[in-house]
Amino acid sequence: VAKAGGAGTISAAQIGFLDPEFDKDPFEANLRAIKSEFDKARKISKDGIIGFNIMVAMQHYEEYVRAGVKAGTDFLVCGAGLPVDLPKIVANAMEEMDQSVEAPALAPVVSTEKSARVIFRYWEKKHHCAPDFVIIEGPLAGGHLGFAKDQLSYYTFDVYEKEVRNIIEVCREYAARFNKEIPVVLAGGISTKEAADHAFSLGVDAIQAATRFVTTYECDASDAFKKAYLDASKEDIILIDSPVGLPGRAVRNKFSDTIMSGGRIAPVRCRGCLKNCRPDKIPYCITDALITSVTGDAKNGLVFCGADAWRCDHLEYAEDVIESLLS
Repeated sequence: VAKAGGAGTISAAQIGFLDPEFDKDPFEANLRAIKSEFDKARKISKDGIIGFNIMVAMQHYEEYVRAGVKAGTDFLVCGAGLPVDLPKIVANAMEEMDQSVEAPALAPVVSTEKSARVIFRYWEKKHHCAPDFVIIEGPLAGGHLGFAKDQLSYYTFDVYEKEVRNIIEVCREYAARFNKEIPVVLAGGISTKEAADHAFSLGVDAIQAATRFVTTYECDASDAFKKAYLDASKEDIILIDSPVGLPGRAVRNKFSDTIMSGGRIAPVRCRGCLKNCRPDKIPYCITDALITSVTGDAKNGLVFCGADAWRCDHLEYAEDVIESLLS
């Protein structure tokens, strides 16, 4: 994505799962992978824009942020919780580095005007700064969603457009206050040029897309994972309960049928991925479920996706995806 002219985002969620020592020490494996995966991306795109998405809900969130900074990331995107202390964590990490290194751009993920205002106010009061850009993840996004289930039915397309415009106003207000540009990025259900054009018509500065890039030749997910997207119908895109209490969007399969019918797949081990997780109580381990699917068993694992995954009907190159969205 970075090589093709976009901003390439690497997820830090259990990023070290392929490390031979992952089960023995997931934390150290993840720290090593943050560096190695960034270096791999930088080798592909020497001058491209490359960053990390690091969830606030992750165990060792602060340590992963620091590792991303030290790896040389261009930006940090943080959601799945409020990244209220992100500026402080990054500033402390920068103090330990060569002063000639440029600090990464910082972006919170928000879904409502309320969450945007909370973050902006806190950053202004405690850190005397404002975000460098903001990502709005709407109700059609994939994976964990920043909404309760009743909100997802409330936020129709028209209703959420008003929310987007309100968030943009918050960003413009603080941009003027801090005399800086704060670009707004919209995500969720943007899989066609028409959807991209509509997003820009709302006043956003950029779009974030993920689902379309899963079914690319460059994507390193298993062929079975990609095939789950390619074979899915619109009715196969469902909401599933996450172990941490948030709804998530996924492709329906044997695994989701078991969970949604009240079944439980007891965790074999705990790799300490998320805060506030009770292995003895959760219906399944999300780390196990995601690793199972991405490494080849897409029927018995969790296949996260965006609302438009059913539109994916062929493999393509990352460059073609960008061209089709922005031509």
